[in-house]
Amino acid sequence: PYFECPAGKGVFAPAAQLAGGAASLSPAMVASSGSAASKNEGPTFLPSKDKSTDGSTSLGQSMTWNGKKAIVRYIGGVKFGKGEWVGLEVTDGAGVHDGTVMGASYFECPAGKGVFTQVAK
Repeated sequence: PYFECPAGKGVFAPAAQLAGGAASLSPAMVASSGSAASKNEGPTFLPSKDKSTDGSTSLGQSMTWNGKKAIVRYIGGVKFGKGEWVGLEVTDGAGVHDGTVMGASYFECPAGKGVFTQVAK
């Protein structure tokens, strides 16, 4: 499987389903790559890029995904697929996860508010 989630809650979407405006909120917390977090520190987040390769998407940018308001929290490669992906925190509706997929922490958001979509080529 690409990732684990409750039945009927998983989603992959093309970047064409994203619509957005200028960045208006602060970027997600991302940690620099390095040693694994200790039990007391919580997860170590994989490093995010500030902008997508094509420059169309930035950390903290507000956008619409599948008709839901969302904030860009991660941009970059993922362990569950090839290419550049965008991690979103859905602010208006439900997502799928909390920014951690298949044991890899990409960003932090409330449970059931995170989704990933692939950046268009």
